[in-house]
Amino acid sequence: MNLKVISRNVGFALLTSAFFMFLSIIVSMSRGNDSALAALIISFVITFTVGVFPFIFVRSTERISLKDGYMIIVLSWSLSFIFGMLPYLLWGGPFTVVNSLFESVSGYTTTGATILEEVEALPDSLLFWRSSTHFIGGLGVVVFLLLIIPSSSPVRLRLTNLEISSLSREGYRSRANKTVIIYSSVYFALVLLSFLLYWISGMSAFDAINHAFSVCATGGFSTKNLSIASFDSNAINVITIVFMFLASVHFGTLFMAVVHRSFKPLNNPVLKYYFSIIVAVSLISAFCMRLNDSGLSFGDSLVSGVFHTLTFISTTGFAIADNNTWPAFVNTLMLIISIQCGMAGSTTGGIKADRMYLTFKALGHQVKHVLHPTSINQIRINNHYLKMEEAYPHILFLGIYFIALSLSTGLNTLFGLDDANALYASVSCLSNVGPAIGDLGTFGNYNSVPVMSKLIFCLDMFIGRIEIYPVLAVMMMVFHRNK
Repeated sequence: MNLKVISRNVGFALLTSAFFMFLSIIVSMSRGNDSALAALIISFVITFTVGVFPFIFVRSTERISLKDGYMIIVLSWSLSFIFGMLPYLLWGGPFTVVNSLFESVSGYTTTGATILEEVEALPDSLLFWRSSTHFIGGLGVVVFLLLIIPSSSPVRLRLTNLEISSLSREGYRSRANKTVIIYSSVYFALVLLSFLLYWISGMSAFDAINHAFSVCATGGFSTKNLSIASFDSNAINVITIVFMFLASVHFGTLFMAVVHRSFKPLNNPVLKYYFSIIVAVSLISAFCMRLNDSGLSFGDSLVSGVFHTLTFISTTGFAIADNNTWPAFVNTLMLIISIQCGMAGSTTGGIKADRMYLTFKALGHQVKHVLHPTSINQIRINNHYLKMEEAYPHILFLGIYFIALSLSTGLNTLFGLDDANALYASVSCLSNVGPAIGDLGTFGNYNSVPVMSKLIFCLDMFIGRIEIYPVLAVMMMVFHRNK
């Protein structure tokens, strides 16, 4: 491993965080030097100094190996968590060391889980910093790094594939050196458009930019205690529904649909599968909510069903109702779709719809092979044929995910959470969803969770966001290096 190359590129990630800390300082000054100004200035100076340090002493190089790339990814996220917690920790209030780390990890991983019982008690500059960590994490520290990795580097395509799967690229083709630009362009366009629509629909400019950062990053941090429900606006609900869906779809697919002004790029099997899941769960949830609460009209039940289906499957975590009032069956449905989540190449977490679709196709292929062992069967996805060995890494990922989920659930029950909360919260953090049930539900928070459980959830959110393989790769490199 080339430590000089790694340190220089990790510096870019820290400078990105420092830039948004500087913007938060501007927000503080515009609000009459609110109570977070000193904390933000100190955090900015420390983060900027550490981030710029490698550029002073390390020369620029275009030679980046795959091992260096994996290490850059893990260190960029890890150090972003640590430096990102400084504004919270220095401001004080409910932010102990563990709480500050939890809020930072939740922000960067776009999970949206919070320890705050009174969100509106925070100064505006700190609220802006919270949302900024969503913006950074949604686009991905990895993507920020890829923007500066030379396009001639052979490692660039491999690193890009950590964020963008090829399974959902039906009708979408682009060279490796354009993929990240396309991804970033779509992301910035969604943020700008959602901000304008929120603003036009009645939000203040400050609330609009914060919620635009959150919805397009599929994060969930809000400036209000009651999230989207505080605005009590059907227009804002609909805008949120639309952008939760768009942000959970493969960005390359959206790009091609806009550029070609055609719906043809949307005609891919993964998107059809994902959309059918949303429709089915939304209708079932709406029907159950209507039966459970006679005070809700069918229209309100339908809006609530669609909204919360998307908030869980897209991993956004916004809310317009308390999920503790729902039937147990609806919460179980939300748990199931929280395991799968949205499409690869989007800002969502979880296993991804791509892997689930491929798993179902591989299952069908295996059944056919058992029934007709002499026949030649291949996994077909539209016009592409995959061999079973190509599907194995994705199916293996499911196994590793459920092992991690089992370990997290077991440890959390050991540290004092009841079985239901341990399971739901572990799924929520591992898939970067945010809300669980009970005190950790859509209108709840994680403040009462034991300290050890908060640390476990931080690890869940981390490996859920960058996915498991890069973490295992770095662990293998460190192990072999020590050996």
